Amino acid sequence: MSSARSPSDYILDVEPTPEQVAEVEAEVNKAIAANLEVKIEFMPREQAAEIVDLSKLPEDASQTLRIVRIGDYDACACIGAHVNNTSEIGSFKIISHSYSDGIWRLRWKVLPAGK
Repeated sequence: MSSARSPSDYILDVEPTPEQVAEVEAEVNKAIAANLEVKIEFMPREQAAEIVDLSKLPEDASQTLRIVRIGDYDACACIGAHVNNTSEIGSFKIISHSYSDGIWRLRWKVLPAGK
């Protein structure tokens, strides 16, 4: 697996402390190390709406959706490539973060196993 990187935005009342940022990184790596199975299911949009937030789904999306489940940890509608198990991911590293106007932007990358 090649390394992946992405920004993520979160609405927060206060900026996380350095300790909280370190805790986020540790908790994500703990979830990765849990060797959670990643399953793909296809289901009608109505059924998927009971499990995941479809608010960002394009209006012209299919009536049958691909739902990716990561153990009991997460489920999302997704068309992208996925690992079979979280043990294939490697490690999560927070590159940087910033806080402005109630938005915490987290910039992160995933390093292949052994890096």
